[in-house]
Amino acid sequence: MIRFIGKTLITAVAVLVAAYVVTGVHVRDSMTAVLIAAVLGLLNSFVKPILVIITIPITIFTLGLFLLVINIIIVKWVSEIVPGFSVDGWVAALLFSFVVSIATYLLESIIGTDKNNS
Repeated sequence: MIRFIGKTLITAVAVLVAAYVVTGVHVRDSMTAVLIAAVLGLLNSFVKPILVIITIPITIFTLGLFLLVINIIIVKWVSEIVPGFSVDGWVAALLFSFVVSIATYLLESIIGTDKNNS
């Protein structure tokens, strides 16, 4: 549970960075960013694997590029669920996904999260 909270807080910072960098992404405040990070983490943990399995044929046909569409769908879904978070279009959602992924990776590298500790 502590690992989930830590990862959520790191992702919340990444969400704030992405909202600052990507035009068309709007986050009301830092508490909204924490909620976005929590919902994003839950959807990526439980819903995304199901979507990936269901779309295996089209993912193979597109040589994996359809996984980007799944990421966009997840981000757009989070924008519908979380009040105070909006994404203006598919390109903004894709860029948001990239920036959050990169920022989360960099923050975890700097902080040095322990992957062996559950």
